[in-house]
Amino acid sequence: MDWRIRHKSVTESTNKDALGGKPGDVFVADMQTAGRGRLDHRWLSSPGENLMMSAVVDVADVPPQEAATFPLVTGLAVAQAVIGVLSAHGNESRAADVKIKWPNDVLIGRRKICGILCERNGDNVIIGIGVNVNQTVFTPEISDRATSVRLELGSVHDVTRVRDVVLSRLSECIERWRKDGFTALLPQLSAFDCLKGRRVAVRRTDDDSAPADGLCGGIRPDGMLDVAGEAISAGEAHVIA
Repeated sequence: MDWRIRHKSVTESTNKDALGGKPGDVFVADMQTAGRGRLDHRWLSSPGENLMMSAVVDVADVPPQEAATFPLVTGLAVAQAVIGVLSAHGNESRAADVKIKWPNDVLIGRRKICGILCERNGDNVIIGIGVNVNQTVFTPEISDRATSVRLELGSVHDVTRVRDVVLSRLSECIERWRKDGFTALLPQLSAFDCLKGRRVAVRRTDDDSAPADGLCGGIRPDGMLDVAGEAISAGEAHVIA
């Protein structure tokens, strides 16, 4: 894809900016005043420390059930980009620890480095991506489960460089996804899946059903999560064993 960068120093939310965008537009900000993640979790970041961007992708010709896999497609792209950045700086051991946590997080070991928020807007999907690049101090409630490129490499890293690597990988994944469907990406996703084979508890977010609890069978061909043989379409998962 040919991405067009729309940069602001300060904005309320790049996902909100992207509501008025066209396919291929990428809204980037040095700082968000009302940044949010999935389930309306807040994301606080000092100016210029991290990558905050939202890309607009046309999905008019894509079946709704296939478009729903976009958070995982994006997660795969970010995971590949993070591996590339770490490996390029000689940190192959940590690159090997990059994982994807269904449905929308990228981790290094057990610590989160990226969150993803995808929202449908008419014929488009807005892909919100937040990558911790140079942040070293986190709020107490997440300090033991968050990391950044800087913490992993031990030095300040160029946010723009991370942006460009992520967008390059995202283009590749979207092209493959459009051509061959989500199942073509599933083997790679499964290799990154940190929940598969673990006992998990999932708080559902799409209805009022009771939480799911059991052995995770991994990501299904439809993008749902298999928990004790049950397909979970939306939720927040936690490893309990």
